[in-house]
Amino acid sequence: MTDLLRQPPVPTDLEVDTSPIANTPARGRDLDPIWAAIVPESRARGNDIHLPISLAFAERLCDAYPQADSLLVRVSILLHDTGWGRVDESRIFSEGFTGDWRRSAIRVEHERQGCLIAREVLPGLGYDSAFVDAVTEIIDGHDTRREARSLEDMLVRDADRLWRFDLAGIALASGWFKMDPATYCDRLRSEIIPELLTEAAILIATQTLDRSEALLKTEILREAT
Repeated sequence: MTDLLRQPPVPTDLEVDTSPIANTPARGRDLDPIWAAIVPESRARGNDIHLPISLAFAERLCDAYPQADSLLVRVSILLHDTGWGRVDESRIFSEGFTGDWRRSAIRVEHERQGCLIAREVLPGLGYDSAFVDAVTEIIDGHDTRREARSLEDMLVRDADRLWRFDLAGIALASGWFKMDPATYCDRLRSEIIPELLTEAAILIATQTLDRSEALLKTEILREAT
């Protein structure tokens, strides 16, 4: 396994789309049956905003890394946080965003539930057992595991983080962490960008955050606090 803290970002020689994500929503209709199957789970913890934006970012990353299995990445990112829909919602905010939140029991439980949901949903939609196993291997530990098991795992992890740099992600997540937007943007730059595993994601995150901070006037509002 690869220690994420010691590995340089995975390079790409291809052009990376860094334009606003709202300009290029996720493509195609092939995953619509999966979307329809997880509507109840999409209502928890902003999943109905988080998951579509993360999928769109994941597709951009797949363009930058065509050697990856794009279907595996797309399905995994779509389902990765569905487990939040089957845990105690009060614990999501009391345990999942405070203290050692990355290792909290509620985060482990949402990963376990996400794997169960993938195994419930995907076989009936025609996905074979090997593919389902590959999806659950990525979902299992996507928040709490230190190691990325594959390039596809890396792309899912990066896409899961990239949505935070978009305006919608900042608006939601700054409230979850009880931070004002300027402070949250500082955290994105100092803590989250260094966690990204691919050069493409770092480029997207940096330019997206620059735009978000300019629009939100974080420099002025930070000085006023």
